[in-house]
Amino acid sequence: MKILMIYPEFPITFWSYKHALNLINIKSLLPPLGFQTISALFPSEWERRLVDLNVAELSDDDLEWADYVFISAMAIQEESVKEIIFRCQELEVKIVAGGPLFTGEYEQFDDVGHFILNEAELTLPSFISDLEQNSLKRIYSTPEFFDLGKSQVPQWDIIDMDQYAIMGVQYSRGCPFQCEFCNITVLLGHQMRLKSADHIIAELDSIYKIGWRKPIFFVDDNFIGNRSRLKAELLPLLIEWHKEHPEITFRTQVSINIADDDELIHLMVEAGFKNVFIGIETPDVAGLTECTKKQNKNRNLIENVKHIHNSGLMVEAGFIVGFDSDTPDIFQRQIDFIQESGIVTAMVGMLQAPAGTKLYERLKREGRLLGRISGDNVDGSTNIIPKMGLEALIEGYKKILAYIYSPEHYTQRVKTFLQDFNRVKGVGNKKVKLSGMLIHLVYQLGVVDCDRKYFWKLILWTLSHRRGLILLAIGQAVAGYHFRRVCKANLLKSG
Repeated sequence: MKILMIYPEFPITFWSYKHALNLINIKSLLPPLGFQTISALFPSEWERRLVDLNVAELSDDDLEWADYVFISAMAIQEESVKEIIFRCQELEVKIVAGGPLFTGEYEQFDDVGHFILNEAELTLPSFISDLEQNSLKRIYSTPEFFDLGKSQVPQWDIIDMDQYAIMGVQYSRGCPFQCEFCNITVLLGHQMRLKSADHIIAELDSIYKIGWRKPIFFVDDNFIGNRSRLKAELLPLLIEWHKEHPEITFRTQVSINIADDDELIHLMVEAGFKNVFIGIETPDVAGLTECTKKQNKNRNLIENVKHIHNSGLMVEAGFIVGFDSDTPDIFQRQIDFIQESGIVTAMVGMLQAPAGTKLYERLKREGRLLGRISGDNVDGSTNIIPKMGLEALIEGYKKILAYIYSPEHYTQRVKTFLQDFNRVKGVGNKKVKLSGMLIHLVYQLGVVDCDRKYFWKLILWTLSHRRGLILLAIGQAVAGYHFRRVCKANLLKSG
């Protein structure tokens, strides 16, 4: 059997980091870990190829070679998915589809022959068995959740590693919280399921063995969902592994209650973690209550963020506007919070209701749905009818983006972060070595870019106040270049 796995293209959004990656000659942020995972589940005698449309083009020869085309996608990739399906139909290639987009709304895709829904470790084997017996069904699904203790090591050799900035690994699935707007628990459940610490080390060893020396992202939706096992089992082994492989650093996603556990933060920093993404969502208590984000309530969120920064981890965060409880002042309150907190990477989006979530079901009952989500947090769209009015929401949202990603205010936010950040064990305190890439970045941001004066203001300020963090400052300037370009394009498009 010949299997062609196709990963659809991402549009240019905050999350793509496309403009920043172009500066360092990298095509895509992350490889498709889902395909690397399921590739290990195919029978060994099957031939398999991967085409990631974010780094390569799809040829007719690729499609004609395949017995089956497998597509895995998220909602934001739907436009690319439709193009792939159309090309497969033209060449009469059979399609098998899975991933969050199809698990949530497979009924929207009449032209797909077969669906591998939910977790493929449970549903793909049934498809393979039926294929071998020539008795395929259209839909393979299950209400059960996979025991991650039975995981196989993903196949890293199906990708071209040179095309990516970060490698992904997964330690856990699920989340213990119940945020109304989030579909993670719909897809993966509330109970945390974990791989063994030894298994994770085996995955890291296999990545290192084939030459990877850049950052690794633990893609878990909440890496600290089971703190006791994380601290007792995985982090001690990660600390030892990092000592032997200090050039590799980690980043992940956590909940704000990490700020309550200094031992956990210390262990993560010791293990080589540099960045954590946190869903802040809103500084408004009524909004947090509405969306049942209880873990963010009854705490000083700004103090929590600054404590995490001072402990050696950089906070990136998501924010949402459009809750029913939001009043007209929420947009300025979001701006003030983001600027004061020093959260440089602030991903602000309008509230959307993914299918299957409690929010979706509530708004459906209230007759306040406007179709399906785009999955994009910067395109100025929503599938809900907001109580404040759609026009007011869009205008307020655009106001936030225009402010926080203007070069002046972004630069000020980087300074706030650098002032708060503690260089634990030399984090970010590397000696600056001139290289072709560093010279190229300085030239692009300090000479070519029309906002270059803010780059030099940041560099001069950093050299004067936090000299040891100069590389970190340059890195944030590179990210800011991407955010500004995305904002300008989308604000003009929606304006």
